[in-house]
Amino acid sequence: MRTITATELARNLRQVLDQLVSDQEEIVVERNQQQVALILPVPGRQTALEAMADLYRTLPEDAAAGWLDESRRRGALSEEARDPWGTHGSGS
Repeated sequence: MRTITATELARNLRQVLDQLVSDQEEIVVERNQQQVALILPVPGRQTALEAMADLYRTLPEDAAAGWLDESRRRGALSEEARDPWGTHGSGS
């Protein structure tokens, strides 16, 4: 945890915020040698794909097969997997 003065924060706000983002470390602000504020970094943002990327590593091995079977029973998926990079109508 880093400590800075209110004056330092006022003079260098952009640099302090940049460092907060890069270091992900809390910053205590002092005025007249008393702690007056605590600046916290926010958690990083992720897309849904990034958030789900490692999900398969935390699930039991049979979970994927169960999801696939249920999706097919509900009609959400066809019986055959298709290649999303296939040449259907690409014109090349």
